[in-house]
Amino acid sequence: MAPKTMILIYFNLLICVSVSFAQSCWRDTICSGPADTAFPGVWEDNIYAPASRTVLPKLILLSINSNATSSFPGPAILLGNGSQTLFDFGIEVGGIVTVEYNSSGNGSLGLAFTEAKNYIGEWSDSSNGAFEGGDGALYANVTSTYSGTFVMPDIRLRGGFRYMTAFLVTNDTTTVSITNVSLELSIQPTWSNLRAYQGYFHSNDELLNRIWYSGAYTVQTNAVPVNTGRQIPVVTMGWANNGTLGPGDTIIVDGAKRDRAVWPGDMGVAVPSTFVSIGDLASVKNALQTMYNTQNLTSGAFDESGPPLSQMGSDTYHMWTMIGTYNYVLFTNDTNFLLQNWEGYLKAMNFILAKVTYPSGLLDVTGIRDWGRFQRGFNNSEAQMILYHTLITGSSLATWAGDSTGLSKNWTSRAASLQTAINTYCFDTPYGLFKDNASTTSLHPQDANAFSLFFNVVNSNSSRAANISENLLQNWTPIGAVAPELPENISPFISSFEIQGHFTVNQTQRGLDLIRRSWGWYINNANGTGSTVVEGYLQNGTWGYRSNRGYDNDASYVSHAHGWSSGPTTALTTYILGLSITSPAGETWQLAPQFGDLTSVQGGFTTGLGAFQAAWNITSDGYTMKYSVPAGTKGVLILPALNSSGQLLQIDGKAVNEAQIAGSSTIVISGTGGSHCIVVES
Repeated sequence: MAPKTMILIYFNLLICVSVSFAQSCWRDTICSGPADTAFPGVWEDNIYAPASRTVLPKLILLSINSNATSSFPGPAILLGNGSQTLFDFGIEVGGIVTVEYNSSGNGSLGLAFTEAKNYIGEWSDSSNGAFEGGDGALYANVTSTYSGTFVMPDIRLRGGFRYMTAFLVTNDTTTVSITNVSLELSIQPTWSNLRAYQGYFHSNDELLNRIWYSGAYTVQTNAVPVNTGRQIPVVTMGWANNGTLGPGDTIIVDGAKRDRAVWPGDMGVAVPSTFVSIGDLASVKNALQTMYNTQNLTSGAFDESGPPLSQMGSDTYHMWTMIGTYNYVLFTNDTNFLLQNWEGYLKAMNFILAKVTYPSGLLDVTGIRDWGRFQRGFNNSEAQMILYHTLITGSSLATWAGDSTGLSKNWTSRAASLQTAINTYCFDTPYGLFKDNASTTSLHPQDANAFSLFFNVVNSNSSRAANISENLLQNWTPIGAVAPELPENISPFISSFEIQGHFTVNQTQRGLDLIRRSWGWYINNANGTGSTVVEGYLQNGTWGYRSNRGYDNDASYVSHAHGWSSGPTTALTTYILGLSITSPAGETWQLAPQFGDLTSVQGGFTTGLGAFQAAWNITSDGYTMKYSVPAGTKGVLILPALNSSGQLLQIDGKAVNEAQIAGSSTIVISGTGGSHCIVVES
């Protein structure tokens, strides 16, 4: 096949270069991550992360359209123009590729990359964002009777891919025999052991286990070296990942392949998932500090995204930075970070509250950039929900920051007033869902309604909450929930909030069903990565997410490793296992399991106070639960009551008076630190 004329990037071949990856962390990065897993066990078999930073392909595909493969290392010979060899790494990877080969004859060796199997070929899937020349391929000169090594230049680091196509462009009878392919993995740059997860999840449902670990591995692929962001201005042909993202050595970005920038809205899902799984909060801190470092201190506005992209004009993403601050401090108790940035946080709160100008008490959304929805601005309901959560979390932050001016009480009061206004002006009572805004619109969006449940804008035990949960089912298809505010599109980002909304109002089976429909469909999709979670897709099962909403009808631009879609990782730990922390680092915690159709679940995570772990099992006449939390902590246990007239509750072998647990669907008791065993029997 003749060389494509849109892009020809040539690099010199390095003769007899000895390739060494002796360092266990990325390049010259100081290793600061954990040395080993916090919870060793059989569940580690579900971790997708490689054991080594040097990764080899798993297979050679003999044909794009068949399942025929050969093992690697194995024969990989290019014979003449247009010949190809397809390397499958088996999982999402990213970094610097090295190819060793022998050749006879003249020509060019091309390398093209893709996350999805659909786009295997001589042209890489899209990542540069210019939608002009495309990403194309890397090309290297091949000369007669030559043996050498080609190393991908650092600027061309490929952030995310599963498949690599090696192909030959020549007018001669050239032969290239590829003797070795390896990848220097760039993800999680400060970790020497990429499998040293600080959280885990294991259940009797293997599909849910795989989904949980696909979310965990996704946020791991999104932790990148700070000098490997997508170049801005973007290149029009090829790709360049040499942008500076922020401080430190590691930072969490939106996607492995693209945009490779800090996006606070995405972090609303990715950060809690990070906490319960890999536990890498250093990347989170650096991302948040980036947003504070670039804040407009005159107006108080945060950028929509971090540098070098640095897009502006989003009220919702402004608030997500504030919510992200709460999440980070909750997970770490890093009050130094909070106090260092408290002045900026106060300016940010004043900035957004100054926009509450409607007589109704609703926010006037003037920074209209958002996650991809069509309708924006005005008194948009989605933004009202986010502001409510910003005020509630801000109230906690004010307490943790030691504020003595009454901010916590003030923000709680303002949240209550906003909650009343939202329910009064934005709810469509005959339809049973929130409208897109406080007008006569007929649009009932997924995002605002999911947020109303998850953020407790409606009482979780109310008939309104029950109706919202049920009416959201109208958007469901066999492969996920369509977002009416982005027609025909399925957004795992917004669905991440929907599943948590269903769990919040104790619609356990609905939450599990949506996880299996949407994330189960992707993890089993033959054209996906089989290891991560996808940014979005269409209801017809194709990758054309946002094709007509900023992605220039280029379905290959979609990211297949996007942390904003990792919601099930958080949800399965927080709601199904039932374990969460309620004050910084887990000084107080909650254990509130939901069983659904599962029979056994265990899991845990760590904070600076130590390990938090729980497990439950359904028995023939009830269930057992064990938990272990750091000494000195306190918690509340909200346990399912049995559907029987009488039940026996034992804690550490001692019976609890039946009168204390009768007449309710739940059993609420206080918990203390240490290890404990609970038995509930009919």
